[in-house]
Amino acid sequence: MANVPVQRMSQLMAKTLRDDPADAEVLSHKLLVRAGYVRRTAAGIWSWLPLGKRVLANVERIVREEMDAIGAQEVLLPALLPREPYEATARWDEYGQELFRLQDRKGGDYLLGPTHEEIFTLLVKDQASSYKDLPVILYQIQHKYRDEARPRAGILRGREFLMKDSYSFDTEDEGLARSYALHREAYRKIFARLGLDYRICAATAGAMGGSKSEEFLAPAEAGEDTFADCPNCDFAANTEAITYALKPVDATDVPAAEDIPTPDTPTIETLAASLGVPASATLKNLLVKVDGEIVAVGVPGDREVDLDKVEAHFAPAVVELVTEADFATRPDLVRGYVGPQGLDKVTYIADPRVAPGTSWITGANKPGTHTKNVVAGRDFEVDRHVDVVVVQEGDPCPKCGTGLVLDRAIEIGHIFQLGRKYTDALKLDVLGQNGKPVRVTMGSYGVGVSRAVAALAEQTADDKGLCWPKEVAPADVHVVAAGKALQTELALDISGKLAAAGVRVLVDDRPGVSPGVKFTDSELIGVPQILVAGRRAADGVVELKDRRTGEREELTVEEAVARLTA
Repeated sequence: MANVPVQRMSQLMAKTLRDDPADAEVLSHKLLVRAGYVRRTAAGIWSWLPLGKRVLANVERIVREEMDAIGAQEVLLPALLPREPYEATARWDEYGQELFRLQDRKGGDYLLGPTHEEIFTLLVKDQASSYKDLPVILYQIQHKYRDEARPRAGILRGREFLMKDSYSFDTEDEGLARSYALHREAYRKIFARLGLDYRICAATAGAMGGSKSEEFLAPAEAGEDTFADCPNCDFAANTEAITYALKPVDATDVPAAEDIPTPDTPTIETLAASLGVPASATLKNLLVKVDGEIVAVGVPGDREVDLDKVEAHFAPAVVELVTEADFATRPDLVRGYVGPQGLDKVTYIADPRVAPGTSWITGANKPGTHTKNVVAGRDFEVDRHVDVVVVQEGDPCPKCGTGLVLDRAIEIGHIFQLGRKYTDALKLDVLGQNGKPVRVTMGSYGVGVSRAVAALAEQTADDKGLCWPKEVAPADVHVVAAGKALQTELALDISGKLAAAGVRVLVDDRPGVSPGVKFTDSELIGVPQILVAGRRAADGVVELKDRRTGEREELTVEEAVARLTA
C-alpha cells in the first residue's frame, strides 16, 4: 500500500472544546464543533476544518464510487445561475423566499442554485439530438443554497450545504423506471457503506413534481421528518405521504339534520364537553386562504389539520390561515361555528375519514349554534377528499391495518420520477427511431452529502463523543503519546510504520497537554482505533483500544502494526 502522511495534532489547524456551543440544540452540532470538525461562519453557513473535510471527502468518495458503478457521468455545473430557465419552469416564483436572488452590475437577475433540474435539462438539450444519445445519467457533487428562515441544528439545516444531485434522461417511461431502479439500488449501497441505519419511505414530490417519490430517512431524535413504520409489514412512509382509501358508509337511518343551541362553545373541546360526546363525533372546519381564496378543510374533531399536507396539495399556491380581517369581510362565516352545509363560494376539502354517509355534529353557521346529524354526501358535498390530518401513533397501516409506529428521522436521500415537467417547460426533444421528435422524460435523485455527516454523528455518537464508522473516519487509528519524551518518540515511530503500510494515522504529539486531556480528546474525535504509547512504552508495549466497544489489549509494537495493517 502507498505511504500516507501522518497528521500530527501538534500541527493540526483545529482545537477541541470542553463545553458545548451556546446555540447548539442537537448532538451532532455539539460534537462536530467541540471535536474541531466544523466552525460557524454565519447563521446556517459552516466552515469545514481539516478533520471535518476528511470525513466529508470520504462520504463524497463513497457516493462517487457507487454513482460511477451504475454508469453515471460526473459533471460540475455553476452554482450562480441565470433567472430565465427557472422562470420557464415557474420555480423562480414557486421557491419564494427560500431562493437566494441577486443581480449583476448590469441589472441581470441571477440565483444561487437550490437544485439544478433546469440547468441539466438545458445541458442535455445542447448535447443530445437523437435517441442514440440516450439514456444518460449525469451527476455532480456541489454546494446548494436555500435561504432557510430558521437555520438550525448545525450542518443539518444550513443555508449552504453539499449535495450529490443526479438526473436521468430517457426516451420512454420504461427507461425512466430502469434509471430510477438503478439509483434506488445505488443509494442502498451508499448508505450501507456509510454505516447508516435508514428506511426507504414513500414521499410526496412537493415543488419538484413528478409521479413517484421516495425518501431515504435516517432515524434520529434530531430529525425534522416524521415517518411511519409498520411493525407487521414492509410499509414505511413519510407521514405527509400517507393516504387512506375512501370508505363510504350507509346513512339511511340517520335522522334529518337538526340545529341545537350551543352557546359559548367555539372550540371542539368546549363543544364536546357541553354535549357530552367524544370529539371524534364532531367535524372540525379550518379556514385557510389559497392564493387569497377561502378554502374550508374538514377533519374529525379529534384530529389536527396537517398544514404541510394542505400546502403540498395546493402547491405552488400560497396557503395562509384566515385572519380576523377576513372574517370581517365574510359575515356568512361565523368564527367558531362554521359548518360545511350551506357554505357559499367556499371550496370544501375533507379528509377521507369524512366519507360519504358519515354523520357529524358541526357548526350551523350561526352564532352559538351547532347542527347534529349532518351527513356527508346528503347535507353537504366535499369538493375533494385529501389526506390532511396529522398522522398519529397507532393509526392503521394503509397496507395491512396494523397500528403504525412513528419516529423522527433525517432525510439523507430523495429520488423522484419527474417525468416531463422540466422537459416540457424547456422543450427537450430528440429524434426518435421513426425520425419524429420524442419528448425526453427525467428522473432527479439527491443525496445530502454534508447531511450524511451529521446523520452519522447523530446515530453513532456515545456519551464520550463521536464514533465514526471506518469508511468515513478521518483516520484509521488515533495514536496517543501519553506525554513523556520516550512515549512521544515511540508514538511517532509507530505512526511512521503504520503510514508506510498505507494506514491513515492521526497522532497526538502535542507537548504540554496532559494525558487525561489527550485521552478525552481521542474519544471525542472518534477515530475507530486508539493506540496509546503509555506506561509500558519503555518495554515496547502499547495499548490498543476499540473506540466503539471500549475493548482494550496490550500489544508489542510489532503486534500492533500487524493487527492494524492486516
